[in-house]
Formats: sequence, structure tokens, C-alpha cells
Amino acid sequence: MAASSPVTKFESNPPESRTFARQHELPKLPIPSLEDSCRRYLTSLEGLQDHKEHSETRRAVEDFLKGEGPMMQERLKTYAQDKASYIEEFWYESYLSHSDPVVLALNPFFVLENDPTPDRGSQLPRAASLIVSSLGFIHDLRAGMLEPDAVRGIPLDMDQYTRLFGTARTPTEVSSLNSVVPVRSMVQARMSMHRARRDVGRADLRALGLVLGFLPTSTQHNTGAHPFLDILNILFEQRGCKMDVHPDSRHVVILRRGQFYWFDVLDMDNRPVLTEREILRNLQAIISDADQLPVHEVARNSIGVLSTENRKVWSSLRKALSSNKNNESCLEVIDNALFVVCLDDTSPENLAELCDNFLCGTYNLKGGVQVGTCTNRWYDKLQIIVCADGSAGINFEHTGVDGHTVLRFAADIFTEGLMLLARSINPSAPTLFHAPLSPHAKMHKAPARGGTATPTPLYVIDTAPKKLEWALYPELRAGIRFAETRLSDLICQNDCQALEFKGYGKNFITSHGFSPDAFVQMAFQAAYYGLYEFIVDRSYRMHLRAGDDEVVLAWKNGGYTDRAAAQRRVCQGTYPLRHATYPANSSTSDIFSSPQTFFSEAAPAQKVAALRKACQGHVKLTKDCSRALGQDRHLYALYCLMQRDREREALTNGRSADSGDELDGRPLSPSSSLSSGSAYYNRPPLPAIFTDPGWSTLNTSILSTSNCGNPALRLFGFGPVAADGYGIGYIIKDEGISVCASSRHLQTRRFLDTLKGYLIDVQRILIQLHLSANQRPEPFVDHAGVLRDSKTGRPINGRGTEKTYDDEDMMPGYSFFDSGDVELLGRRKRMPSYYNTGKIIPLAEY
Repeated sequence: MAASSPVTKFESNPPESRTFARQHELPKLPIPSLEDSCRRYLTSLEGLQDHKEHSETRRAVEDFLKGEGPMMQERLKTYAQDKASYIEEFWYESYLSHSDPVVLALNPFFVLENDPTPDRGSQLPRAASLIVSSLGFIHDLRAGMLEPDAVRGIPLDMDQYTRLFGTARTPTEVSSLNSVVPVRSMVQARMSMHRARRDVGRADLRALGLVLGFLPTSTQHNTGAHPFLDILNILFEQRGCKMDVHPDSRHVVILRRGQFYWFDVLDMDNRPVLTEREILRNLQAIISDADQLPVHEVARNSIGVLSTENRKVWSSLRKALSSNKNNESCLEVIDNALFVVCLDDTSPENLAELCDNFLCGTYNLKGGVQVGTCTNRWYDKLQIIVCADGSAGINFEHTGVDGHTVLRFAADIFTEGLMLLARSINPSAPTLFHAPLSPHAKMHKAPARGGTATPTPLYVIDTAPKKLEWALYPELRAGIRFAETRLSDLICQNDCQALEFKGYGKNFITSHGFSPDAFVQMAFQAAYYGLYEFIVDRSYRMHLRAGDDEVVLAWKNGGYTDRAAAQRRVCQGTYPLRHATYPANSSTSDIFSSPQTFFSEAAPAQKVAALRKACQGHVKLTKDCSRALGQDRHLYALYCLMQRDREREALTNGRSADSGDELDGRPLSPSSSLSSGSAYYNRPPLPAIFTDPGWSTLNTSILSTSNCGNPALRLFGFGPVAADGYGIGYIIKDEGISVCASSRHLQTRRFLDTLKGYLIDVQRILIQLHLSANQRPEPFVDHAGVLRDSKTGRPINGRGTEKTYDDEDMMPGYSFFDSGDVELLGRRKRMPSYYNTGKIIPLAEY
């Protein structure tokens, strides 16, 4: 009996879907061999531990290979037989069991380039345009008309797109299995009483759970062969958060000054029911209404800040909010919406404020009242954010989708804006999407004479904007107040800065034979060392979404790098790899990955050679990860299976051997609170490989970096994942590099300044070496006294004899004073009298 997935799946793909037509071609994510994963694990730790620590880790790995490891490997293979990806549920659970606020901790952001259309340079036209383009994307996705992703003809997994719209992350009532501990003995006693009775029903056992107080009355679940395990599965499902997808969603929610509004935008066939002009009119009405509310009332009614709370607190407040039927309906409107559009009432004044606004909102107090944009958000859904000056971006809930899925969406809606501009100039120009205006739309043209009349819809389409009114009593108002103050604390603790480096980009890097991503990764490493004199080893955590060559990276504590590469060549592939290409205690004279080489007195050629060697290792690791040859998720899956076994024993301790059937509930994450309380049950300890300090070292990120670039994006970023670390999003453009870095109480601006200095220094060294290797030979004077170039043999200036031309050098020329020489006719060239005036200077190569 398998538990339901932690993330609702959208199964109703069109039967002749072009979008999902090649899903069946995707292979399953392979499970690496246990020996290879353990070998890679040891290699990744080699440079992060001293000899004694590494010896202990090696001993723990050897014990695992001789002990429980092979058995758990077989368990994992059995578990994965009916799953497209053996890691997917574990990975989702690690996100959904996260109890900290999602803002700054989980949700990334994109900043789009400005819209080139003059009419869309202000807020509301830009917002209306983005909504229309988004509806076109949704129509094509749901109709199966969206072109599938592919790399060099290889199909990529499109499964994540089904979780992009109409999706909501909601906190559940029980966020820890510790709340079940007091009733464990009661369950056992009641079960032993009923064990002899073969006629006991599942409903009876579920009622038992209700009586004991650990099952909500509304709980629905799939019953299996073992009722007791059904109850345990429900317990597993009621922890942390859950993700729900609403595939029939057809409305949007608009946020302005913390106030919620909504209106329908699609019919039942996913065709838009509003034109861009009509959407603009709705947005104008919303702005007019929301801006009438006094500042102090805005702060008291900003329900959205509750989504920034600790998930346990948010769960409790959401339950209190839902106790009122009207509030429950309002929450349903938000949860079911396609996405949320946040219309901010301020404009960022600089890059840092721009990044802050899209990451966590801005902090601004007036008379002690929060008036910043931080109260104008709902972080449990996909958000399109538009500032007062028209700058726009996306903040997205990260559980069901990764950055490259949202990147495709962002790039497509930006491109559609460009194509609509072209169409306004040339009506025959194509558009990216194929969403016809709904026949139920007011602006739909009536059919021609003899055509079929539009049938009356069997459902209500309400395109008028409506404001959500909340019933807020003291408990909820206090919750809003303290949620805002805690969010304000988080914002004040976080420093987000940006660098738009325009010295060079992808073109310059590739012209010198480097992988752009590897080159920039080495820059982060060197900048960190230049600021802290600390070596960050090149180890990776490759997040594989089947096929993309772009990568997402994170640097780990103790000199560890966490590297994620999107690989979507496999079905539902989420596969990270951690690997160190060299030990930090090795010689640094020729290994650039220890930044000491760059900051030492080594010759420029040595620095570049070490950089090239490190980049080549980086590229090799990326290719390995694209083939799922990594150890990180493999070992994590084994860890989760073992945790599940021990948690089952903790809940069923005392049951007879014949009732110990396998529990297929979702596993807990390494941060599970039950895991920390395992001593109460005297359960067997985890293998030493998972309790060894090396395991913790590889699970604490110092630098978390991600490359998610596209010409449609200006900036991309996210919050730090460790209190003493940086979160770095970067975009490598043809002629520049955009970097957004965030940290808590660290020198973020100084880190970016150090990075900029490094990039300039490397450019100088590369140009210097290139020029010295390609320097022209010294000119020479021939026997006639003409100064000539040593390569071409041509005169360098006009001194000496006058330049002569061979017949073959002459271009056709005709003049009134032509010599009349027929053979030279058409081949002689008259030179202006000033041709030899001045000195020829060499052209700069850069």
C-alpha cells in the first residue's frame, strides 16, 4: 500500500498532446551502484577533512558497504520499480517538511528586462500585457500545444509544467510526529485488543484515530491492506506542508497594498475571456479602490504576511482563519487561482532595492507603520510582481518546479510581448501562443451571417473584479501584526546586492577556451578566498531535471561546494551530485581551484593554466551529472528509507513480527523532529555513514549559487541557505555577467566588489598572455629602404619609395584621363593624393 504523493499530479493531459507527446521516451532515473556512490562520497570529502577525520569517514563507509548498505540498495530498487524517479517523493518531502518561513529561505525570484514597447513602460499596461501573455502560455500548455523542451533533439521532461499554475502550498495541521508520541501506547493497547478479531473494520480503526485526537475529521485517504498502516500513512501526510494543483483554475488574484482582488480570465476551454484593454480596466479599478484605504488599515488587514510565517504558526493561524466560512471561501479563491499578480505602489531606486523588492519585499516605516511592499505578497503561490515604474519579475514557490521551468515561462511571456509589438506594426506577424479569444468574451466578434451562434455557457464567467473581505478578530489581527514584525526582522537581517558586470561575458570567456559557467564558478571561489582567505573546494550537487546543460550550484561548509545541474533527460529527474575534483590540501601551485594560486606571486601563465585545469574538471563533472552519475541523492534516498524504517518502529514498537508489514508512507527529511527524539524508543542507531561529521559537512551550504540565465532576464536571485553563507544567482550574458548575492549580516557588497576586481584582473591577464603569444614580429627595412611588416611584407608607412601596385592588386577604374591601355582597362586604380599621408597604427584586438 503506497501513500499518496506529497504533490498533487495533474493527470488530464490532452490525448493528442504535443507538449507531452514524448514523455514516454524518457528513461527512468537510474540508481547508481552503491560502490560508486560511496567512492564519490569519499572523494568529495577528501579535501574537507584532516587525515584522522577522513580515516573515520572511510571506516564508516566501509562498514556501511559490509553491513546494511547492500540490503538498503535492494530495498531502494524495489521501492523504485513502480516510480518514474526514485528520488522524487524524498525530494518533495524535504521541501514540504521545511518549517521555516519560505520567504528568503525557499522562494527564488526573476527580474525581467524592461518591455521595449513604449506603451507598456508603466505599471498597469505592463501588468495587463504579462497577464495576457501568461494566459496564452496556460492555454497552449493545457491544450497540449506548447512546444516541448528539447536539447539537441533530445526530449526533456515536461512534468513540472503541470505544477506551475493553479498550485498552492498550504501548511498542514500536524507538522511533527512528536504530537503522536503520547498516544503510541494507547494505539498499541487498542490494537492488541482488536488484533485477534479478524472482522475489525478500517472505519473502526480510523474512528480510533479520531478518538485519540490525532486525525482531523476531514481526513481522506486511500485504504490499503493494513488499516493500522493506513492510519500511520495519514499521520505522515499530515506533517509539514502539502502541495495541491487545481487543473481547472481559471481566475487570477490581484494584490494591491495588501488587499486581495480576483476575476475570471479563462473559460472552461482555457480561452481568454478578457482582452488586454479589459484587463487594464480591471486593474485600474482595483488600484482606485485599494488606494483609498488608510495606511493604518492596510497594515491591520494585510493577510498576505501570514504566508511569511513559520509554517507551524501559519498552520495554526490558517485554521483559525478558516473557522469563518467567508474566510474559508476567500482562502479557496487564493489557493485555486492560476497565479497572483502583485501591484506595488513604489519604484525601486537602485539595484539593491530592486532585488529586495522581488525577493522579500521592501521595508519602509512611516510613523511606526509598515508601508513597504513586504505586506503585498502571497508566498505560497506563483507571483508576478510589477512595480510602479513598470519593472516586473516573478517570485515562485519552489517545491513543485525548479528554476528552469519558470525560466521557460518567463522567457516565453517576455517574447510574446515582443511579438505583439511586432504585430502592432505588421498585423501579419506571428505570435508565440495560439489562444483565441473566448466566444463568451464581450469583445468577441459575432459570427458572420449563417454562422453558428455562440452557445450560452453552462457555468458562470465573472470578469468583474471583486475584493476579498476578511472577518478578522483579535487573534488574527495579532497574528498579522506579529507576522509583519517577524518578517521585518528577517528583511533587516538580510542584505541583497547586485552586480551588473559589463566588462565582458560569454563571448570573451569562450574566445579564450573556457566554459562560461565553470569560469564564473571559479570567480566565486576566488572572490570568497580573496575576502575571507578561506578555500572553498569544488564539490557539486547536481540537481538533474533531465537534460539541460545549465547548472545550479551551491558551495558547502568546510570548503564544500553544492552543485546542481538541471537534467531533464530522465522522467521526473531530480538528481544532485556532490563531488570534489581535488583535495584542498594538495599543491596549490598548479591548481587554481585553491584560489591561493591566483592571489600568490605565481606567473600569469601558471594562474591561467591552473584556472583552465579547474574549469576542465568542472565541465567533466557537469557531464557526469547529466548522466546521473552522482552520489548525493542516491545516499539521501537510502538515508530516507532507513529513517522511515526507524520511524515505523518508533510508532509500532511492540507489534508482533507478522504485523510488521512495510510502511510506504513518505519519509521524513534529515531535519525531522522525530529523528531528534529517537532516543526515547531505543531504536537501532543509523549507520555511522549518516552520523559521521562528514555527512553534516556535506549538508550545510556556505555558498549556494545558481545559473539560470536567459536574455529575457535582467537579474535572478534567492536567499542564503545558511546563516553564515551567501545565496548567489547569476546570469551569463554575451557581453556581461549579472550577479545577485544575498546574505545575513555578511559583507555582501564587498563580496561583489571583490568578485568584480577578480573578473577585471583575469581579463587583464588573459589579454596580456594573448597579446604576448600573438605579438607581431619586429618590422624590417628592405634593400630599398622601405620599412615593411614582417608578416605581410607590406610597407608600414609612406616613407621611402612610393608604393607600387601589381596588376592583380588593381581594381577596375575609369576616368577621363585614362591612358587608353586596353589590357589594363578595368584593372588600374587611381589613388587619392593623400593616400600615403599619416602613420598606420595597429588595431586593438580587445
